[in-house]
Amino acid sequence: MTHRHEHALAAHRHGPASMVHRHGHAPVVHRHGPAPVTGEPAAAGVGPVVGWLDGRPLPRTDLDRRLAALRGGPRSAALPVPGSAEDRQLTRWVAQVVLTEELCAAEAAERGLGVADAPPVRLDQRAAVELGSITAAAFEGSAAVRAVYEAVTAGVTAAPEAVTAYREATARPPAGPVWRLSTPDGEFDGHPDTLPADLASALRRAVPGQTVTAGPWTVTLLERLDAGAAPVDPGGHVLAAARRVAFVRWLDHARAHRLRLVPGLEHPGDPAQPDNHHRH
Repeated sequence: MTHRHEHALAAHRHGPASMVHRHGHAPVVHRHGPAPVTGEPAAAGVGPVVGWLDGRPLPRTDLDRRLAALRGGPRSAALPVPGSAEDRQLTRWVAQVVLTEELCAAEAAERGLGVADAPPVRLDQRAAVELGSITAAAFEGSAAVRAVYEAVTAGVTAAPEAVTAYREATARPPAGPVWRLSTPDGEFDGHPDTLPADLASALRRAVPGQTVTAGPWTVTLLERLDAGAAPVDPGGHVLAAARRVAFVRWLDHARAHRLRLVPGLEHPGDPAQPDNHHRH
């Protein structure tokens, strides 16, 4: 699945925050080979499955429903040709999102976490990249994933040396105003006088965290530093990043020990499956 197709999929389901240039945390290598034969093992009373969680078969129904919704959605023209290698990668990507949600739903039930129905949330660009696109999509769409995230990372702390390093790396001279901005291509510092006039005007009315569009530009105002403003304490940023790292590690371990996949539905970045070739 190319970056263009992954962008279309993420935008269709959750919005721009999931448009990240990675498939997750499995290694990605450049290789080619014959297309795999994707089997659909069935379980008695369940039918075709996507895999097994703690030995329990997981029906393929939700995967097929989501793929059909994508094919019938407004961004379907950006998706790969059905039956192609990239189409199989798309199926693997969606399958991994479904499996992540199922795993966290089971974990939430085991921990007795209260999981109420909740609308999707939107991660910022940095958080989505640090989690990886699969985990980010599951986090945005599933209240169970978010509840498990909170439980798993509740005891994580920000190392003092990491806070110091972050502060030194992000130090700015007090000659402002300076705006910290985010786009789908990354974050940058911008001065009002260096930005297009209509974009600068829109940003002057924005509050931190707000996304604005002016002409062809869409940016999120992350932080506003006026001349002489006190520096922002980086502890919160470092702690949030540390929690995301801890959750990814926990989730990778849980996937490896609790999930068994149907052949052909491996992680899209798994070097063992021959459709894994990364194109730009």
